[in-house]
Amino acid sequence: MPEQAQCPPARRGGLFKLLAVCLPLLLVAGLEVLLRVGGYGFPTGFFHKIRQNGQEFLANSDTFTYRFFPPELVRWPEPFLIPAIKPADTTRIFIFGESAAMGDPQPAYGAGRFLEVLLRERFPGRKFEIVNTGITAINSHVILPIAQECAQQQGDIWIIYMGNNEMVGPFGAATIFGGQAPPLAMVRMNLALQQLRVGQLAKAALRRIGGASTNATWEGMRMFLQNQISPDDPRRASANRNFEANLGGIVRAGLGSGAKVVLSTMSVNLGDCPPFASMGNPHLPAAERARFDKVLAEGLAQEKAGDVIGAARSFEQAAGADPQFAEAHYRWAECLRQGSNQVGPPATAALLKHYQAACDTDALPFRADSQINGIIRRVGAQFADRGLVLSDAESALAERSPGGIPGDEVFYEHVHFSLRGNYLLGRLWAEEVVRALSTSPTATNTAPWASQETCERDLGLTIWNRSFLLDMVVERMQKPPLSSQPNNQKRLARLQAELNAIHIQRAGTNEVYHSGEELMRAIQRAPRDHWLYENLAGLYEAVGDLKRAAGAYRKIHELLPPDFYGNLQLGRFLGRTGQSAEGEPLLREAARQRPYVPDSWVELGNACLAQAKYASALEAYERAATLRPREASYVASMGAALIKLNRREEGIAAYRRAIGMRPEAFESHFELATELVAGNNLDEAAREYEEAIRLDPGHLVSRINLGVVLFRQNRIAESIQLFEAALQINPADAGAAEYLRQARARAVPAGR
Repeated sequence: MPEQAQCPPARRGGLFKLLAVCLPLLLVAGLEVLLRVGGYGFPTGFFHKIRQNGQEFLANSDTFTYRFFPPELVRWPEPFLIPAIKPADTTRIFIFGESAAMGDPQPAYGAGRFLEVLLRERFPGRKFEIVNTGITAINSHVILPIAQECAQQQGDIWIIYMGNNEMVGPFGAATIFGGQAPPLAMVRMNLALQQLRVGQLAKAALRRIGGASTNATWEGMRMFLQNQISPDDPRRASANRNFEANLGGIVRAGLGSGAKVVLSTMSVNLGDCPPFASMGNPHLPAAERARFDKVLAEGLAQEKAGDVIGAARSFEQAAGADPQFAEAHYRWAECLRQGSNQVGPPATAALLKHYQAACDTDALPFRADSQINGIIRRVGAQFADRGLVLSDAESALAERSPGGIPGDEVFYEHVHFSLRGNYLLGRLWAEEVVRALSTSPTATNTAPWASQETCERDLGLTIWNRSFLLDMVVERMQKPPLSSQPNNQKRLARLQAELNAIHIQRAGTNEVYHSGEELMRAIQRAPRDHWLYENLAGLYEAVGDLKRAAGAYRKIHELLPPDFYGNLQLGRFLGRTGQSAEGEPLLREAARQRPYVPDSWVELGNACLAQAKYASALEAYERAATLRPREASYVASMGAALIKLNRREEGIAAYRRAIGMRPEAFESHFELATELVAGNNLDEAAREYEEAIRLDPGHLVSRINLGVVLFRQNRIAESIQLFEAALQINPADAGAAEYLRQARARAVPAGR
């Protein structure tokens, strides 16, 4: 019998190795296909295409930043909608950066918006399309993939203003969003894997295994308070290396796309923003540490006593003993500046050096430091021969600041610009745009630039929204870590003085009427500016004109059909004007777009409740409460839906839970009392109505209802007092008058 042929051992071994490699890949590929077919995961692109009136447009994606932030802390760009194919007569300008580039705290008045008006006024016959890709809390790791996508979108000019968040943004040295300053190769592998649905599944699983929070809420800078980092921490150097590599990649993408790239240095508040935290050198010998503590304490005492010259000497010694302690540098500079009238004006260069040292050693590094600006200048020089333009915003804004020290004249707080600062930065960008377009015959124009006043007029800045903007800044300044800065009260007083000046300006004028007129004139000049309609809608809402507010939001929705905010606000106002059925689809779309934003679910629940879709309303409220379980109003809304579903005991329990979370919310007390009355629990109902009245003495219905409860308990004299009090609030209330008549009739003794 012939021998059976056998596979040579070497060939068999090669086959096993091939299977060992290919089989896992095939399994991963199969799982990827299944996940995509099943609808799991999210698209990772910055743009997404929509079709409108037969034309393709590019809009901002709501899921792009999911790779960089936990879902409940995701940040977004401001909305835009641009033609997928750029019109030939249009100059497309991309702005790259973080919250300062975006225009925080109110992007409607950011530097990019001033740039838009400056160019429109200077070149009325030319079309400019400005796409601001800035996003709060991002950094170069996020901006690089944005830039790589923008390189495919026919940009003519790129403006890059970034660097404030390199330490605190994703993958930064002091970030709260994951790994701190990992090697760049690891970062890029992480991001590449998350482009796969399999990678997204794995990351979600790791978050669950690691016990990552699913109900965190965005709290701004206070979230970073525990992430202080010393000036010599090696993670800072790693983050800076990553920044330089990413910045180089962004510049290459822009130049490679054929765009003219304007790279800007970073300007930050040096003069009026003390360091947020100071960390001393832990390796300082005990004797040196004791000396440092002594001279620092002496300096603080001298400063408090008004001896700024002596204090300056003490802080100089403290900074010499421990150069890492940021506060010593700042106080040294402040004392030198305050004492200038005694010893003559200090040299600007010397003051800048001390203020800059305070920024560079800040243990909560929310500002671009000298290392960041050094990298920007180095990259600028590296690509200068390829046409890159370095725009020195740091120097330009210093020159326009008192004493050459950038401070509160151009900043609201640490890095976000005031109106003056945004105008100056927008003007600087506009000048660079003109230089970039100098080869174009249509760009030749010697007309003067529009003034700040003209720009503010065209941006729809009115008496009403100026005060709204300042209110936002004041609120921010009252929260950590800004609230703990030693000069916080002085800065708040300055802001309050600005607010008071606006209030004086309002006196004797019809603020709403004039603001509305100004906004309508601005809309006539720029009829497709969605920011102006948003301002108009906010004005109408503030005065209670819900119908006109809904009309303004409808216009926003027409201009930006895919925008989350437009869907949410139009849906909300349709509900408030009795059109919940029309608003519901918009709210469902808003909830689909940003499922981790509880407002969408709450408004959807309200719309469903108004249409007697009680089960759907409860489901929506539960989604909101899952996202923000400490929000009492969401739990109270669940109670309302449960009551409508005849699940009274659960509804009452929900109201009790809401009261336990927020005892000062009178609405929960009122609703609970109403349900207790329905269950004939009159004693407890009376207590809840009494609490509701204590919290809101002007609430008419609570007084009437309590009067009815007391009447039913035969406490006639007390009920009469409540009905009389209700009629004092509203003498025309027929129900209160009838109850009072009945109570007085019952109070008349029998036989009279």
